[in-house]
Amino acid sequence: MNVSEHLAYPGRGLVTRALSSTGDLFALALDTVRLMFKRPFAAREALEQFWFVVSVSWVPAILVAIPFGAVIALQLGTLTVQVGAQSFTGAASVLAVIQQAAPIVTTLVIAGAGGAAICAELGARSIRDEIDAMKVMGVSPVQRLVVPRVLACVGAAILLNGLVSVVGVLGGYFFNVVVQGGTPGAYLSSFTALAQISDLWVGEIKAVIFGFLAGVIACYRGLNTAPGPKGVGDSVNQSVVITFLLLFFVNFVITTLYLQLVPGKGA
Repeated sequence: MNVSEHLAYPGRGLVTRALSSTGDLFALALDTVRLMFKRPFAAREALEQFWFVVSVSWVPAILVAIPFGAVIALQLGTLTVQVGAQSFTGAASVLAVIQQAAPIVTTLVIAGAGGAAICAELGARSIRDEIDAMKVMGVSPVQRLVVPRVLACVGAAILLNGLVSVVGVLGGYFFNVVVQGGTPGAYLSSFTALAQISDLWVGEIKAVIFGFLAGVIACYRGLNTAPGPKGVGDSVNQSVVITFLLLFFVNFVITTLYLQLVPGKGA
């Protein structure tokens, strides 16, 4: 594009860069999946990254899960009292935590803590030309650096999603029974009457997909950072923001498909 075209269509360059970045991100995701099954596999690197992501994410995840579960339980408890359906409070709050809150909270924490650190590390390697040096030596940066970190984010998302689900359900139970004066038996019986195993599976599937997205986006922005410390900082900020936006969009798509394809218990 020459100067006159750029002045006439100032948004064309931005759209072109956005489409190019989207294609590069998609290509990196495909390469990551393909190289997961190719030897040699950096098992030690994957375990180290998994431990790092879990260690920096599990405490914030628990601290966020408690108020999430409490707010959901309190809001639904108030609503069910108004419409005279107190017996469904447990089912509504628990299903909301398992299907929606737990995967989202888990991935937000992983992207904000582990993903940001991964992006900063790869960005620092990029501006020091370590990535280019690996390519010159015939070492694939995707296989050596990206695959272990993406798998670490996926594994951490699966583990922390279960933890957040338990903490959120217990927090909701406590606030509904203690604060709002709900009945423990009604809370538990409504949950067991309406919940099904597919509700748990969809939460875990979301955690896998969200963790994969968080890891790929963090690695992509780290490998494509601009020169200098400011470039690394901008890449970290962009990775977190892009992950958040894509997370909610993908969550909407998965939830819509699940509710349309999987009938509710008793339906």
